Amino acid sequence: MTPQPCVCYAGPVSTASFSSHFYLLRSFLRGVLLIWFGLMGFALTAHADVSVLESDPFEMSFEDAPRVRDILYPEWFKPSFLDLREDLQEARAAGKRGVILYFGQKNCAYCKKLLEENFVREDIAAYTQKYFDVIALDIHGSREVVTPAGERFTEMEWAKELDGYFTPSLLFLNLEGEAALFLRGYYPTYTFMAALEFVADAHYQNEAFQAFISRAQPLSEGGEPVAEDWFQPPPYQLDRSRWPAQRELVVMFEQGDCFACDLLHTDPLADSSVLEKIRQLDVVQLDPRDETLVITPQGKRATAKEWAKELDLFYYPSLLFFDRSGKEILRIDSVVRLYRLNLALEYVSSGGYREQPNFQTWKRARDERLAAEAEAKP
Repeated sequence: MTPQPCVCYAGPVSTASFSSHFYLLRSFLRGVLLIWFGLMGFALTAHADVSVLESDPFEMSFEDAPRVRDILYPEWFKPSFLDLREDLQEARAAGKRGVILYFGQKNCAYCKKLLEENFVREDIAAYTQKYFDVIALDIHGSREVVTPAGERFTEMEWAKELDGYFTPSLLFLNLEGEAALFLRGYYPTYTFMAALEFVADAHYQNEAFQAFISRAQPLSEGGEPVAEDWFQPPPYQLDRSRWPAQRELVVMFEQGDCFACDLLHTDPLADSSVLEKIRQLDVVQLDPRDETLVITPQGKRATAKEWAKELDLFYYPSLLFFDRSGKEILRIDSVVRLYRLNLALEYVSSGGYREQPNFQTWKRARDERLAAEAEAKP
């Protein structure tokens, strides 16, 4: 597949300082060097050390607007009658270390990225097939699934039960049928490979995924996150547990020297429709490396660093949305492009979450309403 060029400055430049542009350029050059080394043959082995993996800018720069997309599963995905008790028995007999349940949907740009970029890499494909059986599910599907505990759901019901509101979502089960890890959204290859090793080598028994990946990909030490004039300044008194706030809240966890963070500001956050919606919210930016004191939306005292750890954040940028009483509505803690961000902001800023607490159900009703309105026009 030919990678699409990264359009780093789509639309007017944000209010970020010169230093933010410097970090963007440095991150981009680092990505270019990565590609060069890849072409020179320094590829990962099937059992790669995730500490040597770096972010590729092309993995995070793609168009995610809704359109018809041909999405094909790898031929090595496992056919299943969806009685997961049987699937776990077969995985155990085959010497696997777990089962991965893939929750996707048609025409999903992020699903296509996972299936056609992550899973086609020889190292990832070989490692996944060696240690896991992968079973595909449709978040809108009606097939019956029998869980390891013997519960019965349709595919759609179980996706809701798991809060799989973004696709692809991946549920990693160990051979006892216990959830070892849940990933919501698309992640770059280095994060995905780390997730595979985290479960295959049973690190989940001793530590959270955040702790595991932080050793392989420690937070950068240099640079400041990109600033915007609509960020609320400190002190960060975010408590909404006693008195409801006037607006919803989004907390953006970002760090300096972070290509994905820079790309968020110079692309989706530069879009006029996104800016219109996000300005309707209270917006706070926190650095997961900082000791800055925060009073969380639930009224707890913590540093930004402590709160990020408590939230089990391992990917940056991460955007967490809270209602006026301090309850988390949803989070975007994976790769995000314009359409998904715009839709999440609409869901929150319009109050859609109050009418429909499930994001995918709200989106489906919204899409049907817009289609009916378009059809009714002369």
